[in-house]
Amino acid sequence: MERSMDVCVVVAVLMLCSMMVSTASSMSMPEAENSSEELRGNLLANGLGLTPQMGWNSWNHFNCKVDEKVIKETADALVSTGLAKLGYIYVNIDDCWAEMHRDAKGNLLPKNSTFPSGIKALADYVHSKGLKLGIYSDAGQFTCSKTMPGSLGHEEQDAKTFASWGIDYLKYDNCYNDGTKPTVRYPVMTRALTKAGRPIFFSLCEWGDLHPALWGFKVGNSWRTTNDISDNWNSMLSIIDLNEVYADLARPGGWNDPDMLEVGNGGMKNNEYIAHFSLWAISKAPLLLGCDVRNLTKETFNIISNQEVIAVNQDSLGIQAKKVRMEGNSEIWAGPLSGNRVALVLLNRATVPHSITGNWDDIGIPENSVIEARDVWEHKTLETRFVGNLTANVEPHSCKMFVLKPIA
Repeated sequence: MERSMDVCVVVAVLMLCSMMVSTASSMSMPEAENSSEELRGNLLANGLGLTPQMGWNSWNHFNCKVDEKVIKETADALVSTGLAKLGYIYVNIDDCWAEMHRDAKGNLLPKNSTFPSGIKALADYVHSKGLKLGIYSDAGQFTCSKTMPGSLGHEEQDAKTFASWGIDYLKYDNCYNDGTKPTVRYPVMTRALTKAGRPIFFSLCEWGDLHPALWGFKVGNSWRTTNDISDNWNSMLSIIDLNEVYADLARPGGWNDPDMLEVGNGGMKNNEYIAHFSLWAISKAPLLLGCDVRNLTKETFNIISNQEVIAVNQDSLGIQAKKVRMEGNSEIWAGPLSGNRVALVLLNRATVPHSITGNWDDIGIPENSVIEARDVWEHKTLETRFVGNLTANVEPHSCKMFVLKPIA
């Protein structure tokens, strides 16, 4: 749901971002700067995004084939499977939910053929399950599917409409815009949402176009750092690589977003999906399921319901992990957790097994520390106590994930 980006542009973006992030603290975006402290204060006062958002989004699996029956059944499934109790509380409708035309007063109209009961009734149903309802719009004339209007020029009106319906979350895309910078268009919706009378999580889907990690914290609760993910190993890795560039800019209240999860959609093997979920979790990325949760396999459920991995993602310290070392196809990702602990992922991108070592000096642990390691996928604490490093054999296209705790 965005423009394509070729390899040359990706390389250029990575080079540019590495320079920009290092100076982000001294940079400003004049267009987004006006009343920015007020905007940020209002969003934080609502208590939104203190940990990365968790839930479900319709696009990856259903695309435009979404209706109120799917949304209700998804809400039911999140509750009946126990996923809601684990934190998956947002049920987000993506593109294609509205009629192509607005009503005589300029209001958005739910599509009668797919949402005949209206969005307010749907929100009431989702709320009755103890969940929250999200919706989708665009900072342009049309949404990316070009099947419904965008909110450009109607920001305040649409924000009030969303609030009146009981909407809790807005994903805001970037298609068919008027050519003005995102730093001009997105704060208009931020201001509209803060005046709408209801706390609404604001998810910027700007595709990393103008490096929203550099200015998004003053505008929204999360920001897409990349183009859309595809359900394959190479796409998933390229997406998380791009997202990692901005690690220093994520914190409670504002998160880097490398797109929704593909776990369970069938394009990757189980070990690849485990790596996918591990990388999103340690990167403090939103955990938004993109599969059909009404029909989960045991393997998929076991991945997305892993409470130890979810706890890494939702850790109160809120610091995104980094790729601290890479040697060919072997990578070490690490980031601090509350309680003086460290999350560690040993990733094997290769097609053959590798022995991968995480050294304390790379991970940020004092050199002589004695460490207890918890394998969060095997759900066991290793008997060995580690000093100086930890080594594990990692299968192809797989990872090992640990929580490290100093004991001496």
